[in-house]
Amino acid sequence: MNAEGLKLYRKRIIPEECKYLKDDVIVRSDDEVIVTTWNTINPKLDFSHGCSIYYLKQGFKVSKFYRQDNSVLYWYCDIVDYAYDEAENSLTVTDLLADVIVFPDGQVRVVDLDEMADALERGLITSELLTAGLHRLNNLLAVIYRDKFDRLQSPIEQLGI
Repeated sequence: MNAEGLKLYRKRIIPEECKYLKDDVIVRSDDEVIVTTWNTINPKLDFSHGCSIYYLKQGFKVSKFYRQDNSVLYWYCDIVDYAYDEAENSLTVTDLLADVIVFPDGQVRVVDLDEMADALERGLITSELLTAGLHRLNNLLAVIYRDKFDRLQSPIEQLGI
């Protein structure tokens, strides 16, 4: 994957959409991770900007959400699937719906599992992709529950963003 000129797309299943993340800035890229900084696409009351680490082999994205005053709101972890198009030099990141929120005080919340079930019932996701998503969710939670989430945060922390 060529980081130079790489186009990132965010694809959602519910609601169905695919957006080109034209304003995201890639600050690091290798075979393991892509690190980006970004501002919210649509203005939000809770947060205004952040940075994300795309874990290319693990199937999740770990994002640090900041309030307008640059204080950390929380870490938001998306369970995802990646599709790279070499001809376009583009990476489409499909949100597999399940998410994990890690708050600064260490509280962990798993959300949107119902959306995974809804997507399967409505034929919007295959059983294979749902199964892969649940395995990825389990792997992410294992890291968090073993008190090793700092390893997933480190690419952002090392860059000082």
